[in-house]
Amino acid sequence: MRVYTRTGDLGETSLSGGTRVQKDHPRLEAYGTLDELNSHLGLVQSVIPDPEEKELLTRIQNRVFTVTSNLAVDNAELLKKLPGILEDDITDLEKAMDNILDQIPPLTNFILPAGHSSVAICHIARTVCRRAERRMVSLSRESTLDPLLVKYINRLSDYLFVLARKTAYDLKVGEVIWTSDFRSRE
Repeated sequence: MRVYTRTGDLGETSLSGGTRVQKDHPRLEAYGTLDELNSHLGLVQSVIPDPEEKELLTRIQNRVFTVTSNLAVDNAELLKKLPGILEDDITDLEKAMDNILDQIPPLTNFILPAGHSSVAICHIARTVCRRAERRMVSLSRESTLDPLLVKYINRLSDYLFVLARKTAYDLKVGEVIWTSDFRSRE
């Protein structure tokens, strides 16, 4: 199978059901951002120290790929043949966050996405995840999406925030606290 098809050279591509759309279509923006997120998750997985979290991140990458594949299809019959996101997938993220929060000190300040490259990489993945969620919400205004897809991506961004905090804790680098450095505007 060749990677190039030459069918997208004029700015169009085909969805999984065969519909041709512009490459900047909201559906492509959404699943393209999820693809970007999945690449960042692979990077996160490669730099965090905790082996259990590494294993979980591989499972998460599979779920993100599931979300992506659901967005790549605009045909209801084809969509029925794809795996979906279940409420259990969301519960798994929540349990993982609760487990992490039991291990690290409580958050008492706003923190900056800094302190160590591994921590910053987690935060980059978190912000890409938030962008993917925004793109999915935009898409949902014109197409019907399973609400669990958006819910999963929302919860994943929370998990990535907590994972960044745990990574700082595991690496003993401390978190960089935001200071307002308040100056009067008058």
